Amino acid sequence: MKLIIDTDQKILDVIDNDSVVNYDLYSKPAFELISRQWLKVGWNEKYTYTFTWFGLPVIQLPEDMVRVQEAIYQIKPDVIIETGIAHGGSLIFYASLCKAMGKGRVVGVDIEIRPHNRNALENHGLFPYITLIEGHSTAADVVEKVKSQIDHDEKVMVVLDSCHTREHVYRELAVYSKFVSRGSYIITTDGIMGDLHDVPRGRPEWVNDNPAQAVNDFLSKNQEFVLLEPGFIFNESQLDKKVTHWPGAWLKRKE
Repeated sequence: MKLIIDTDQKILDVIDNDSVVNYDLYSKPAFELISRQWLKVGWNEKYTYTFTWFGLPVIQLPEDMVRVQEAIYQIKPDVIIETGIAHGGSLIFYASLCKAMGKGRVVGVDIEIRPHNRNALENHGLFPYITLIEGHSTAADVVEKVKSQIDHDEKVMVVLDSCHTREHVYRELAVYSKFVSRGSYIITTDGIMGDLHDVPRGRPEWVNDNPAQAVNDFLSKNQEFVLLEPGFIFNESQLDKKVTHWPGAWLKRKE
């Protein structure tokens, strides 16, 4: 497929095999097509590796951060569990929301918390809201440690952002879905991998080996959850699709 943007004529031409479709450049279809390609180019150029949150690198698309903030504010969880810590910016992001809401705390799990990242987190002003657990996210002892951080009847939300293979994400879904409260979410990040198989930094196997496929596998065997992305809380546009690295990510536990 070819996209040709003509800023003089204000037209987007989409050429696919022998067919040509023209769109008004300033239209919803054009926005969606350009955004999809922008996401792919931005991912390849490591655009998400250019942001910090309260001083620490946060490797997330800003739109995804704003959208998950909307869900957190609506649900107001007592505990937010995140697998995959990296530099710790997302833990600080969630902790800052907890502090602002006056409710909640964060449990971060990673197979390896590097000393400089641990030091940065432990010396951050928001660290009192955070518990760090080091180890393989689906190992029995690690899961038990996570469980010990949740009190009875607390509202829990989970974000899975560690290893993104289909097999690993499925195992995490099987384990961590049990902690999710009714009406809350378990979120599998980076389902966009399935759309990145043909970019220079991508891999051909990502077509089938990605978090979105793990979600499909999980839902085929679990009736407690439904794939349901939160809707727009505020929307004065005609747009109805989000610009996201997290397609097929939002699994809501049924009430």
